[in-house]
Formats: sequence, C-alpha cells, structure tokens
Amino acid sequence: MAENKGILLAKSVQKHAGRAKEKLLQNLGKVDRTADEIFDEHLTNFNRQHTCATRLQKEFSNYIRCVRAVQSASKTLMDAIAEVYESQWTGSEALYGQTKAIDTQYQQFSYKLADQVLKQLDTYALQFPEMKKKIDKRGRKLVDYDSQRHSFQSLQANAAKRKDDVKVTRGREQLDEAKSTYEMMNSELHDELPALFDSRILFLVTNLQTLFACEQQFHSETSKVYADLEAIVDKLATESQRGSYTLKKINANSNPSSPQQSPVKANLSIVNNVTNGSANANGRATTTDLPAGVLYRVKATYKYVREDVDELSFEVGDIINVVEYEDPEDQEEGWLMGLKEGTTERGMFPANFTRPL
Repeated sequence: MAENKGILLAKSVQKHAGRAKEKLLQNLGKVDRTADEIFDEHLTNFNRQHTCATRLQKEFSNYIRCVRAVQSASKTLMDAIAEVYESQWTGSEALYGQTKAIDTQYQQFSYKLADQVLKQLDTYALQFPEMKKKIDKRGRKLVDYDSQRHSFQSLQANAAKRKDDVKVTRGREQLDEAKSTYEMMNSELHDELPALFDSRILFLVTNLQTLFACEQQFHSETSKVYADLEAIVDKLATESQRGSYTLKKINANSNPSSPQQSPVKANLSIVNNVTNGSANANGRATTTDLPAGVLYRVKATYKYVREDVDELSFEVGDIINVVEYEDPEDQEEGWLMGLKEGTTERGMFPANFTRPL
C-alpha cells in the first residue's frame, strides 16, 4: 500500500513539473500553445458574470444587515414614543398598537429579503466555484495536451535517426489520450459556459422583481401605519389648541364648591386684576377706553390658522378685541370670541394662543 502511494506521489510530482516546464516554455515563446478564441470569449464573460454575482451577493447581504439595524433602532424609538405618550391623551391605545405594527412590518420585510431574495442569490452564486474548478481542470488538460504534442513532435523528428518505432507508437498513444481528455472537457465547457452566461438575465429579472415587490409592499404598509400615527398626533394637536388638556388640569385642581366661570369671564377677571394693579400704580385704568361691547384686548403670542369658518385666523402680534358670544351655548372651554383689530374679521380662537393686554 505504501509503495503504491509512493508511485502515485511520484507521478503527481512528475506531472506538475512537466506542466510547469511547458507553461514556462510557452511564456518564453519557445513553444506554441493551442489557441481557442471562442473559449477565451466565454471565459471573459464568465469572469465578468462571476464578479457581478459576487458584488451583488456582498452588497445585498450588507443591505439586509442595515435593514435589521434600522429595525432595531425603529423599535427602540417606537417604544420610547409609546412610553412618553400619556395614557389620557387621545388615541393612546391606537398609537401603542401602531408602534407595534411598525416592528412587525420590519420583521416581515427583513425575513422576505433573506428568504426570497438573498437565498436565491446564494444558490445562483454557488454555480461559479464549481464551474471555476472545471475551467481550471480544462486548463491543466490543455497544458498536458500541448506537452504531449511537443514531445511527439520531438520523437518524430528523431525517429528517422534512431529508428525507434516503439517510442513513436507510445508517444502517439499518449498524445491521442491527452487530446481526447482535453477535447471532451473543452466541448462540455463550450456548452455550459454560454448557457450559464445566458441565464443571468432571467435570474436577475426574477430576483429584482422579488426585491422590488418586497420593497413596495413594505413601504406601502408602513406608510399606512405612519399615516394613522400622524392622524392620532394631529387630533392631539387640535385638542391641545382648544385647551382641552390644560383646562382639565386646572379644573381638577380648583375648588369643587366654587362656581365655574366661562372662558370669557375667567380671562376678564385676570385682566381686571392686572388693570386694577396698574390703576393703583399709575392712577388710571385701561378698560374704560375700549369700544362698546369689547370686554378686553389680547395680543397673539402664536400664529393660528382657522380650521372652521366660524374661527379666527391671526399672526403673532395681532391685537384682538374680546367680545361675548352671541349665544352662550356656543361657548367652548379654552376658546374666546373676538374681532381682529383693524379688520371686520370675527370668530372663535384658542385663548392659550394669546395673552391679555
């Protein structure tokens, strides 16, 4: 057994040495090499296709890692939003549910990318190492064939002098065997390489269609969730502008036994306290100079754009004359009725967007 291994090893070393010598002679131009321009073109296409597949595989793997990193960051952010959004605010339960829905969408998206796109790309890329082995083997067999061809040519040149027909016959057999092995592998690759190259179009189309479909569905579904979240926050903003949450907090801390005042009267009492204090300090009071029907004046501290036809829009710094509601039943918590000074515009407006003058 050991002897057989020794013989095989010796043959292997001899074969490698022979190939190295043949390549050296070819590179030096001492001997010719078998040319196959069609195969060379197939090989160029294969190398380009392999490079593209490797890059696509690398970048797509990185993309999925980034998606999962964004998923983790999104989950942390949504958890924080759900925690700071107070339970008594409008839509708190719906907001909590939608923040969880965002994470679910990310999980499904990253899973589809890995299972339906990257896995198919990995399978496609597995063809190239196997094909590369066959190409390398074909290259070795080509060197063997050229080496046998050159050896046989030398035998033929010396045959007439030495009259050694046995060596010539043996050389021809070895040449035929090397040629047959090379041509068989060469023929297979002439079929397989173009077929592999042509398959790139269908694979790429299918793979990209799956990718874009996953992207489209993910962004479509998440956009709906974000639209719902935006609607929840918009409703909270509207209610906050109407003073709903601010007044509820004031009422909760007030004396239950004391009678409630309308927003107009409550603000009027604040103005009276301020103006009375000014009268003590300056010897005059300002409310006596107001036009008939005007309770007091306020100055806008924030811009407000009306949402209904019975509301009043104004800019920061606008002066508004506060008047009574024509119908007390129309009064709303946190809202006043007023006339914008210098205009004929009249309507309701949020009291906390202004301050009394």
